[in-house]
Amino acid sequence: MIIKFFASLRERLECEEENWQDTEKITTVADVVTRLQQKGDAWAEVFSEGKILIAVNQEMASLKTPVKPSDEIAFFPPVTGG
Repeated sequence: MIIKFFASLRERLECEEENWQDTEKITTVADVVTRLQQKGDAWAEVFSEGKILIAVNQEMASLKTPVKPSDEIAFFPPVTGG
């Protein structure tokens, strides 16, 4: 499973991508988020803010979206403009 972080999330977490081999207990995006929150304070803070957009295999997703070991999950902040 490939987990990608974009824009300000990448900067805050100091991480662009993770490649997970052990995904046995990961069945939804919510499971991915839970595991990410366990990585430390910065991770818990970022993923508890509730303002993150999610894509699974380049399609918009939610916390309830099912995931498979071969999936790519991307997290990015909401886009603002003016």
